[in-house]
This record gives sequence, C-alpha cells and structure tokens, in this order.
Amino acid sequence: MNSTAAVVSPAADAPPGKEQQAAGVGILLQISMLVLSFVLGHVLRRHRFYYLPEASASLLIGLLVGGLANISNTEANIRTWFNFHEEFFFLFLLPPIIFQSGFSLSPKPFFSNFGAIVTFAIFGTFIAAIVTGILVYLGGLTFLMYKLPFVECLMFGALISATDPVTVLSIFQELGTDVNLYALVFGESVLNDAMAISLYRTMSSVRSNTSSGQNFFLIIVQFLETFVGSMSSGVGVGFISALLFKYAALDIENLHNLESCLFVLFPYFSYMLAEGLGLSGIVSILFTGIVMKHYTYSNLSENSQRFASSFFHLISSLAETFVFIYMGFDIAMEEHSWSHIGFIFFSIIFIVIARAANVFSCAYLVNLVRPVNRKIPMKHQKALWYSGLRGAMAFALALQSVHELPEGHGKTIFSTTTAIVVLTVLLIGGSTGTMLERLEVVGDGHNNELLSYEEHHDGYVAPTYEEGASSESNLKTKLKEFHKTATSFTELDKNYLTPFFTSQTDDDDLDFGGSSHQSRRGGFYDL
Repeated sequence: MNSTAAVVSPAADAPPGKEQQAAGVGILLQISMLVLSFVLGHVLRRHRFYYLPEASASLLIGLLVGGLANISNTEANIRTWFNFHEEFFFLFLLPPIIFQSGFSLSPKPFFSNFGAIVTFAIFGTFIAAIVTGILVYLGGLTFLMYKLPFVECLMFGALISATDPVTVLSIFQELGTDVNLYALVFGESVLNDAMAISLYRTMSSVRSNTSSGQNFFLIIVQFLETFVGSMSSGVGVGFISALLFKYAALDIENLHNLESCLFVLFPYFSYMLAEGLGLSGIVSILFTGIVMKHYTYSNLSENSQRFASSFFHLISSLAETFVFIYMGFDIAMEEHSWSHIGFIFFSIIFIVIARAANVFSCAYLVNLVRPVNRKIPMKHQKALWYSGLRGAMAFALALQSVHELPEGHGKTIFSTTTAIVVLTVLLIGGSTGTMLERLEVVGDGHNNELLSYEEHHDGYVAPTYEEGASSESNLKTKLKEFHKTATSFTELDKNYLTPFFTSQTDDDDLDFGGSSHQSRRGGFYDL
C-alpha cells in the first residue's frame, strides 16, 4: 500500500512554503467537508429522510471528494492529508468516541440488560469471529474463494466482527424504539469493539509466534490476560480520578478550569497507560468512562459537570463524522485488489451467517434464565441481527492487516472489508427505518416493561420457572448463581463503593431513573 510512502516523499521534496500552503488547503477541505456533513445531516433529520442517515451521507461525501481528487490528479502533498493512518485513528479519533460511549450510558436500561449485553458482546463476538474464520477457511479449501491460512482467516473473522451501529442508533433515537432494544444494540457495540480488537491482536500474536507451538488453551489465556488487564487498568484509573476529585477540593470557583482540565486528561491517561503496558487502550478507556461517570462525575462542581458533558459530546460527534469522511476519502484514493470478487461475495454471505449464529444463540441462552416478561422477543432479535453493520473499526483493523500480512493476503482482506463497510453503511443504514417499521418495533409498547419490573424489584431476583419442570439444568442453576452474585455486587456498590468514592450525603437521591444529577449517585441496580 502506498500510504506510508505518500506521507514521506511529498513532504521531503516540497519547499517549506509550498508544504505549508498544501497543509492549509488540505485542512480547509477537511473542515469544508465537516461543515457540509453536519448541515446535510441536519437537513436530512429535519425532513425525516431516513434513507440517507448522517453517517452514510458523511461516507458519501468522502467518497465523492476522494473520487474527484483522484480524477483531477490533485497534488500529492495535498492528498497526503487525507490518507487514512491507523495510528491517527487509534490514538486520536477513537479514544473520545469510546470514552463518550461509556460516559453516556443510560444506567438503568444498560445495567438492567447487562448480563445480555456481556453475552452478546463477548461470547457472541467470539462466536461470530470463529464462525466467520472457519467458513472463510473452508471456502478456500473448496475453491469457492481465495485461500488464506487458517490463522489469517481467524484474524479476518475477528476484525470483521467489529460492529459500528452509529447509523442504526441515530435512527433508533429519531423513531423512538424500545429502550431495551436500544440498550442491547448500544451496549453490544461498545463492548464489541474492545472484544474484536483484543481477538484480532491475539490472533496476530499467534500468527507471529506460530513456531512456538502455542496451543488453544494458551491463546485463550493470552486473550483473557489482555482483556482483564485492560479492564482493570481502566477501572483503576477511574477510581483514582474519583478519589482525587473527592479529596482535592477542586470544586471552588477559581479552580474550575483546573478541575475541568484534569477531568479531560484522565481518559487519555487511561488509554495511553494501557497501550504502554501492551494492553488494549480501547477496553481501558471504555471502563474508565463508565467508572468516571458513575463515581467521579458526582465529585465535580456543577459548572465542570456541564462542561465535561458538553465537551466529550462535542469531541465525539466531530470525531465520528470525521471518521466516516476520512474513511470515504481514503477508500476512493487507495489501491484495491478487486481480482478476488468471489472472496468478497462469499465473505458477505459468511458474515451474515455468523451474525445470525451470534445473535440467535446468545438470545437463546439469555432467555433461558429470564422470566417470561423479560425474554428478548424474536422481533428484537431480528432487529439486533440486522443492525450489525461494519464501520471504521473494521476498516482500521483491515488497513493494519495490510502491513502485517503478505501483500496479496492483506490487500484482499482490505478490499473485502472496504466493500462490506460501504455496502452495510449505505444499504443497511438506509433501510433501517423500513426494517423497524416492518418488525413493528417503532414506538414499541414494551417500554414500560423495564419500569414495571424495576418498581417491584430492588435488585435482580432469580426468575421462577413453571412447576412442571421438576429439575433444572446445570446451566440454569449456574446462571442463577451468577445473578445472585450480581445482586451482591449491587449491595456492595450501594453500601460501600458509592459512599467511599463519591461525596455522597444521606440526602442524595439514589434513583437511576431521575435526572442526570440524580442518576450519577445511583447504584448498579437490576443486573
């Protein structure tokens, strides 16, 4: 791929004045596309035109401008500013998006469905990655498609399992769909990114150490070390920030700027700490966001609270829009390997099958332990399956694979991922409104189920089953024990963690369902 060369050579050959002018033109063009994307997105939302969501419009703008730049032979030192660099994506664009995802979680629906979300995001992503990898490998063995080594097939399965339902969720919000369905799609996508990156890096490490004879058990251990270590790092940084803001007395009027600056720095500290330790910064900053919202946020002054919420929302919105423009421009400019159309065609079929295996098998497991009024209905399962479009995370990992795999293999994976991203964002994103109407989940009447359930339960109560079942399976028994543990954690958080890490008083409202001021002192209820 010519991205690296394009970055170095034009800058080295161009005189300083010309290079600065090219930088100005490139940045001006980027800002112009951002402005156009935001204005176009506002117009589309205002006219309720759901066939072209904002993310799809941003991608199309990038594709159009990139195609025009390619045709017009734009100067190389201007085009350099639009090359998609995975380092820039992972270090600057992705952290605010992931942190805002964790920071903006609606606690009540998210933690009420936490067991289901974890099942879909961790176990389900693992299933999707393995199923995709095996099917792609078998497709190569049967000469249906370009043949790749088994580990590289698993790497492709891991990267293509990263879902990015920004488009779907925006339409969910506009149309007012079921809160539990929204929580499942949103929560799965947040944890799914972290899981996919950890899986991809684990498989990449296995590929580079194939001569060491690692067995499957060691691969699992390596993955768990990365995931648990990253989660622990993020939670630890979040707890440290909570204690700092609780005892440092920064909430006085003349220290608001210092308080806000420190709060903004902690997420990046968490991300870079994990990356420096060889862990996953995405996992770390996600859990830092969750912990900082739950504990640290309540220790801030009201002015700093308003600033933090507005700042991270602003930065994440800019980053998300820029990512789709950035991605569209690079897709139009990069060299692609379109010689293996069969690989692209069958890969699309295989990821549809893998997504179905993920969603319906995990929903079956979740429904085993849920009471009747809390089971995930089939129409919600279909909506969850349909919302698994691919986005910037899969694209960035595919671009990374170009540098890690042999040239033919990496370019094939990159071109396939590019085709899948464009197709899913444009087709699935554009048809989401129609899908929701067909499945009759728009303005779903199940919104009150969560509230009615929580009104009668202080914590999770293990579901009861029909008397006809004389003996429960071991699986149901173990899952019920897990929920008892979750209830114990609820009490631990309510009675010890929240008072220790926050400036809570006895008069503070513990209701998660109230305003944002109230909810920040709530406990992790209804796991």
